[in-house]
Amino acid sequence: MNKLFVLIPILNEAGNIVRLLDGLRNLSTELQNKWDVQVVLVDDGSRDQTSSLAQQTAKDTGLRLTVLKHETNHGPGKAFATGFSHLATALGKDDLVVTMEGDNTSRLELVKQMLVRMNEGYDFVLASPYMYGGKIINTSAYRIFLSSVANLFIKEFLGIHGILTVSSFFRLYRSTALRRLQDVYGSGIVERTGFECMVEMIMKIMYLQMTISEVPMILDTHVRVGKSRMKIMKTIRGYFNLWFYRKRWLEMAARQKKGLLE
Repeated sequence: MNKLFVLIPILNEAGNIVRLLDGLRNLSTELQNKWDVQVVLVDDGSRDQTSSLAQQTAKDTGLRLTVLKHETNHGPGKAFATGFSHLATALGKDDLVVTMEGDNTSRLELVKQMLVRMNEGYDFVLASPYMYGGKIINTSAYRIFLSSVANLFIKEFLGIHGILTVSSFFRLYRSTALRRLQDVYGSGIVERTGFECMVEMIMKIMYLQMTISEVPMILDTHVRVGKSRMKIMKTIRGYFNLWFYRKRWLEMAARQKKGLLE
């Protein structure tokens, strides 16, 4: 049976982790005839009981769980890099990887819809609150405005066209596409340690001319316990810094394409 890995960076999510893993266990049960669901948590320096609660919940429910730990906090980009490097030796050619937030804002019921879209032949499927049918609810008008403007501006600034969302963690990846990214950009795939790492991945995916689709998602921030870890101004600076990496990433993709043609 092919594996569906669920990769999640976590930081001080003791208030959210039990509900998250209970939901993933339910998803695993729903998909058990088609997929072997395995969860990989990357604990990015939590100072609460997140990891121990996760391990106990997985033990109680029978969920297959691996916890990777950073002793100190490095940022979600570093957590994803650790997770992708870990999966590099575990992925089979027909396996898939879901990435998502650790605060319950990723709607697990969308995974089945994303799997349907993946079966249509796409390399990546994104969950988008900006797509028709998606929206952001229970969030201040200021943050919705800022998020929408930032999403639009960053796409124009970095030349990202044809998709509606660029920064969401909630994505489905084909293993063969991830391996191609790893062949070109290293086993961890991403270099940036902050939240801008998700935009970095979109840029690299596009530079390698892989296929992307989206499904609409309703983003409800009331389902999480605690506040978002994203620092708005720090993240915006991170987005601007991606500009200085574009040329090198494009050249790396071009060398890979040239090698395939020779």
